[in-house]
Amino acid sequence: MKKTNPALAARRAFLRRLGRAATYAGAALGVGSLGGVQKVAAKNESTSGTGSFPTKDYDWTKRRWAFGVDATKCIGCLRCVEACKRENNVPGDAHHFRTWVERYVYLEGEDKARIDSHHDPVNIAASGSEREYRFANRYKDAKVEKAFFVPKLCNQCTHPACVQVCPTGATYKTVDGVVLIDEKYCIGCQYCVQACPYGARFFNARKGVTEKCYWCYHRITKGLQPACVEVCPVGARIFGDLNDKQSPISLFIRNNRVHVLRPETGNAPNVFYVGLDKDVV
Repeated sequence: MKKTNPALAARRAFLRRLGRAATYAGAALGVGSLGGVQKVAAKNESTSGTGSFPTKDYDWTKRRWAFGVDATKCIGCLRCVEACKRENNVPGDAHHFRTWVERYVYLEGEDKARIDSHHDPVNIAASGSEREYRFANRYKDAKVEKAFFVPKLCNQCTHPACVQVCPTGATYKTVDGVVLIDEKYCIGCQYCVQACPYGARFFNARKGVTEKCYWCYHRITKGLQPACVEVCPVGARIFGDLNDKQSPISLFIRNNRVHVLRPETGNAPNVFYVGLDKDVV
């Protein structure tokens, strides 16, 4: 007899009820949204005084977080990936990451970059384990004109598509600019995974919920740096508060010609890059 997963069955039943509720609400109100979802999404509002999630001592109305990446400095050491895995208890295989690094290589006579990441099969084979990450020296005998590394992570968009498609309000945007996922409300539908134009989300089958980078929200709300920023040996990752004009990220944006990924989507990312090539999307 085929065994059933009670949690999965409950989620499917909830989705069916949610679909029927949306249909009835749309017929009655002429709109396709649910009042209940709006109530859940109100988690981004402070509940008492100046205190706010995750602790009463942190006032998210005074912060506006942003992230910078200097691709001219990144050396592809992958310490950031390893630190993120440890800090956030990300599954230890080679296919689930909250942050990752891509390598762009231009060979002599080629107009397009060759792109690979540390979860590429060749790189996994070179490391000898799915729990160790490195880039294989696959271009040692090739004529390389240019090569660079590009760290990627959740862009914590100003207008996040993932928030718009979440049917339960599990994905929501905080007042200080970080997009979070409340696992108590996530039903594993993966609409957000499909909606994200940056491939920054993944489904954790073990937990039955979607995960992504939160810029180590549990750390930054205590005055610490994200784990990936803290371990970077060359300062390729920059983080800070845009409300502070002298913060590292404010100075980074002010002193460099920065770019964001896929600006045409209208998501308005809050990860700012320098040193990107036209093939980086």
